[in-house]
Formats: sequence, C-alpha cells, structure tokens
Amino acid sequence: MKRTPAFVAALVALAAALALGTTALLLAPTALAAAAAGAGVAPEAWTAGLYAAAATTAASALGAGFAVARVGSAAVGALAEKPELFGRLLIFVGLAEGIAIYGLIVSILILNRLA
Repeated sequence: MKRTPAFVAALVALAAALALGTTALLLAPTALAAAAAGAGVAPEAWTAGLYAAAATTAASALGAGFAVARVGSAAVGALAEKPELFGRLLIFVGLAEGIAIYGLIVSILILNRLA
C-alpha cells in the first residue's frame, strides 16, 4: 500500500493525540480519584472507562481514515472518467466517514455510564 503524505500526517496526529491523552491520564491521578469518588465509581473502573472511550474513538477514527483513503481514491478515479457520478460517489465517502461518528457515539455512551 502506498503511503500518501496525508495518510502519514493523519497517523502522526492520531499518535500525538493518544500520547497527550495518555500522559494527561497518568499525570492526574488525584483528579481522577476525586472525579471517581464524586460519581460513585471505583477509580480503577473510572480509569478503564476512560481508556475504553479513548480507544474506541481512536480505533474508529483510524478505521474511518483508512476507509476514506480507499474509497476517496477510487472515487477520484471514477470521477475522472465519469463526472456525472459525483453525487453517488459522495454518498460512499460519507458512509466511510460515518464510521468515525459511530465510534464517537459509542465513546459518549461509555462516558455517560461512568457519570
């Protein structure tokens, strides 16, 4: 698979976001303990829930990026041959982007269970 600069940039941005999020979780144990105590949730369950929400968002965003890269490149190739297919191809790209939205919704549901 050929790595485009946009794909590599997206992977670097995702890795940076995960690193910053993990660092924030590791550096703020007292804030986590206070939030967990206020919500009536064990600190271990609170931490696991936050990690689960972060992993869900990261995995869905990575999957959506991969899907959009594949579908988008095929759509551009098809548009070069038949420009009248724009509306149909836009639907396919939108469906691929929907994967990230579904992951975000699941993350929000996980976080709502913690509160």
